[in-house]
Amino acid sequence: MRAFNCAVVAMLIAVVFFQAAAAESAAGPPMGWNSWDAYGLTIDEAQFKANATVLAGLKSLGWRYAVIDEGWYMADPSGAKLADRHYQLDEHGLLIPDRRRFPSMREGEGFKALANWTHAQGLLFGIHIVRGIPKEAVEKNLPLGLGGFTARDAADVGETCPWDDGNFGVKDTAAGQAYYDLMLKQYADWGLDYIKVDCISDHPYRGSEIRQIADAIGKTGRRIVLSLSPGPTQLAHAAEVSRYAQMWRTSDDVWDGWTFPHPKPGSEFPMGVGDAFARLALWAPYVRSGHWPDADMLPFGVLAPSPGWGRARQSRLTHDEERSQFLLWCIPRSPLVLGGNLTRLDEFTRALVSNAELIALDQSSLGSRPLSNLPPGMEKLTVWVSRLPAPEGSRQVIAIFNRDNEPATVHAAWTQLGMDTPKHTAHDLFGGKLQAASEGIEVRIPPHGAVAYQVE
Repeated sequence: MRAFNCAVVAMLIAVVFFQAAAAESAAGPPMGWNSWDAYGLTIDEAQFKANATVLAGLKSLGWRYAVIDEGWYMADPSGAKLADRHYQLDEHGLLIPDRRRFPSMREGEGFKALANWTHAQGLLFGIHIVRGIPKEAVEKNLPLGLGGFTARDAADVGETCPWDDGNFGVKDTAAGQAYYDLMLKQYADWGLDYIKVDCISDHPYRGSEIRQIADAIGKTGRRIVLSLSPGPTQLAHAAEVSRYAQMWRTSDDVWDGWTFPHPKPGSEFPMGVGDAFARLALWAPYVRSGHWPDADMLPFGVLAPSPGWGRARQSRLTHDEERSQFLLWCIPRSPLVLGGNLTRLDEFTRALVSNAELIALDQSSLGSRPLSNLPPGMEKLTVWVSRLPAPEGSRQVIAIFNRDNEPATVHAAWTQLGMDTPKHTAHDLFGGKLQAASEGIEVRIPPHGAVAYQVE
């Protein structure tokens, strides 16, 4: 019976996803895979296709965006200096794929062939850029081909990215808008469905460039999800980012640990899973259809051959931490973006990210919020509650996280966990077991572990 129910849930997710995609960009939180956590700057076409092929096997559950992260335009991504990386540009100063790494690229067509291949797998195609205009284009003063402007007209040479030296900023002028219009028209012609723009939503925040890019996307007539990075996007900018983007990062990069030391004052890089609780609680009121606070990627499985941070490795998250992170991303409805090497996907992770009931929580739950008044003895626990739509009304979901380094035993009445009435049955969303009607829950949760119940 449970297998049948999961199959029905999976089918409903697929139907809802396709209907939503036709009606609105990112009507539900986008789900997919991004190359950064496993390949860093180095991914090539064969590696992308190998991972996308695995992702296509999960598309019925909603996993559909296949995204090439930073570096696809570099002939030598290992170069320590900008001049050594050899950015590939067209005659207007726009980035184009490196032909040796992406051999399907045809002159003037960029990623069009690869996007077509991705669409043929039933997936959607995405890329990463760092906002701005390449320094080489400005140095050569290349013509933009729109409005008679040149690269120097568009460039804000005093506004560079502090951690990426490839680009100048773009002026908030007609010339700057012309540059982004030209860029997004080209990407739309390639068949782009998703663009992740970096160094724009924090350190520094570039509201004018967010608006310019969103306006340029609108002019293409193509539905393209706009993802803003990195975080932490400040709450003061919530109204602006939700107006222009479909997703924006709530934190700096999240990597494979519960917590990490931050030796630099004011820095929160890297972020751990345990650091995300407070940030997700702050952004919960801003979640709405088509606009999603983004908790960052899921660094699950094998982070190799060339991860964006650190050495090649198996994710250092324990199975309990991996389950906690997936649930913690699902219940506040964050986008779900896998980061590991899918060609080496282990069975535990495959089963976790195939959990149709947790995915349904991410895609369709209502009113998700953390509880603020917990019973005594639960100080090191976090409890989130939500509702799943159902034909007869809604079903309550309760998620309990143990943030502590020691096991925790939870003994609480349902009324202490946000329920209005005292007696309920509970269906375990991880293990599938059904607990008979009772007035509460008693469960032992491992360190950094979590449980989740559908309560009726």
